[in-house]
Amino acid sequence: MIKLFDNGAYLLNGTELVEDNADANAILTQKLGTAPSKEEAARNTMAYGILEKHNTSDNMDNLKIKFDKMTSHDITFVGIIQTARASGLKEFPIPYVLTNCHNSLCAVGGTINEDDHMFGLSCAKKFGGVYVPPHQAVIHQFAREMLAECGAMILGSDSHTRYGALGTMAIGEGGGELAKQLLCRTYDVAKPGVVAIYLDGEVAKGVGPQDVALAIIGATFQCGYVKNKVMEFVGPGVDKLSADFRIGIDVMTTETTCLSSIWKTDEKIKEWYDTHYRPEAYKEMNPGPVAYYDGVVYVDLSKVKPMIAMPFHPSNTYTIEELNANLMDILDDCEKRALVSLDGKVDFTLKDKVRDGKLYVEQGIIAGCAGGGFENICQAADIIRGRSIGADEFTLSVYPASTPIYMELAKNGVLADLIETGTIVKTAFCGPCFGAGDTPANNALSIRHSTRNFPNREGSKIQNGQISSVALMDARSIAATAANKGYLTAATDLDVEYKGQKYFFDKSIYDRRVYNGVGKADPSVEIKFGPNIKDWPEMIALTDNLLLKVASVINDPVTTTDELIPSGETSSYRSNPLGLAEFTLSRKDPEYVGRAKAIQAVEKKREELGCFCKADESMKPMMKEIKAKFADREITGSNTGYGSTIFAVKPGDGSAREQAASCQKVLGGWANIAKEYATKRYRSNLINWGMLPFIMEEDFAFDNDDYVFIPGIREAVQNKNEIIKAYVVNKDFKELDLKLGSLTDDERQIIMDGCLINYYKNN
Repeated sequence: MIKLFDNGAYLLNGTELVEDNADANAILTQKLGTAPSKEEAARNTMAYGILEKHNTSDNMDNLKIKFDKMTSHDITFVGIIQTARASGLKEFPIPYVLTNCHNSLCAVGGTINEDDHMFGLSCAKKFGGVYVPPHQAVIHQFAREMLAECGAMILGSDSHTRYGALGTMAIGEGGGELAKQLLCRTYDVAKPGVVAIYLDGEVAKGVGPQDVALAIIGATFQCGYVKNKVMEFVGPGVDKLSADFRIGIDVMTTETTCLSSIWKTDEKIKEWYDTHYRPEAYKEMNPGPVAYYDGVVYVDLSKVKPMIAMPFHPSNTYTIEELNANLMDILDDCEKRALVSLDGKVDFTLKDKVRDGKLYVEQGIIAGCAGGGFENICQAADIIRGRSIGADEFTLSVYPASTPIYMELAKNGVLADLIETGTIVKTAFCGPCFGAGDTPANNALSIRHSTRNFPNREGSKIQNGQISSVALMDARSIAATAANKGYLTAATDLDVEYKGQKYFFDKSIYDRRVYNGVGKADPSVEIKFGPNIKDWPEMIALTDNLLLKVASVINDPVTTTDELIPSGETSSYRSNPLGLAEFTLSRKDPEYVGRAKAIQAVEKKREELGCFCKADESMKPMMKEIKAKFADREITGSNTGYGSTIFAVKPGDGSAREQAASCQKVLGGWANIAKEYATKRYRSNLINWGMLPFIMEEDFAFDNDDYVFIPGIREAVQNKNEIIKAYVVNKDFKELDLKLGSLTDDERQIIMDGCLINYYKNN
């Protein structure tokens, strides 16, 4: 089904692969008459051409990218605009779309959600942006319909910013990177590797895009095959997929931890743009005659079967056939894995869902940027049409990704077909994807065509003794399960006639409701601030020396951003930095906030009094030890900062939300210490909030309340020291070698200034 090449490969004329091994030069010479260099052929990838076009530096190894357009949703745009305003924003320099798809059905906090929406509308008017009202579209569907453009680049403050199937290289990053673009700065990144995703064959009837996506994620995530690289989709199998099908695969590439994606384009993508009244946005895109890739993921589409990603990660994949054949063994394995993810805080079981040898699920969801597309919903309706989902625990909800899709479903009868079965059809809303809608019952299992199934992301509160779980599946197999009244069923097990309904896009819906202020900034407009919208607190510059106290130790193999700052109802407080910070690590380590606040209270007194001992008398013996140990260095209360840090093995998988870092920062966090970072975007978020993204290769058992002293830290950052010496004070000054990894000069200055806002004030 899927093969990962051990080496890079040359792609000839978009169809033939030549692996980069000892025979490669001879094969290339035989076929081409000459063997091009890797460097020359690498410039023929689609990704290289797009990056080169958008790079403002004269160095393709260290890119400085300016994007064509940007997009954000209502969890992130307030913080981004507040950061940019504090740094001198006068007008949006490029089209910037503000969607409102995340908390529009969430009643937490009274008026605070709608207050944020009104903030967004007033900013779109003042600075010249686009405002998409609640329920009109989820962020990525609107971007596909109205922003995507062949050869363009889009930056979004959501990790699933992926429009590669439409010829657009899109990247999801934390808010700091969008603030930089608003201030006419650049997105600085080392030239990424490019991996070919070579699609061959044709999918079987009943197999959907989520099945293909989960198969790719399962093959690539654990080994990091495409981590921080660009996935370039090529091969004859692409031609056999509809535009909607390609989009459904593409949006899920985020779960591989890749940087971005791009696909070759053809008549089906041209038809997409024609249907959406934007024919000028299309151009044919293909790699050059000979293109070199840093790796290849070979996918035989004909061998892909209906898939399921079991709790609690999109890479925990099986075929549904395999799961049903080995049900108790796989469920037992999932329960054992859950012991690690859930730290044994709650009892979690899946085996109790086996009824007469079959797996029963309590809920099905088809929703959002991954599942809510027209083709997914129509084919799900074809499967369930004329049936009933039953009157037991099982429920099915469908969320079309945009109002134009919803309108067409109403016009072509699919909406009525779904409702007749007992399915509930709701508006465009991201809630099920991040825990703000359709939270299952305690210990219930939900099958979803959405993006993620991390622990508690569906909305359960582990700190309250609750746990429910999500398995990811394709809309077609969810519908087949619904037709079987909740018993897990692959779509390929049913004989279904798919109608293949044609999509008609109603442009007038957006013309009537979406505010488009691009190029029409009005400085006289007053921004509307609700009482929950607060400015960022003041943050100090990095001191000469640093004393860190460990406030949380997370030994899980991977830590998600949802664990660092929970999504769901807590996101309603996203516009109040200190208010949101109260939820930091609340589901993973409920004691963290209290520990961090206690450390910060001492630091605030140190800043005021210039002395550790006056700030906290109990620290006097330790500071005396530190000064004696480093007698050759001036260590005072005025030049030595005090802050918290967390240790995590591999933090930052998942969401691009900058709050995973900013919430630590506003609680006095100065650093993370990790074995590695799961994604570039989380590491970038740490940097933009002035936090030190330490890497530690050696194994060391940190404990909460360990003190880590780092002498000369500011000098080490400034001088680009590869190794930074740190000492665990309370463990006999155990010496550690810390690294910061690759940092641009600007990133070093951001860290030294204390945060991105300070950097712009100073520069």
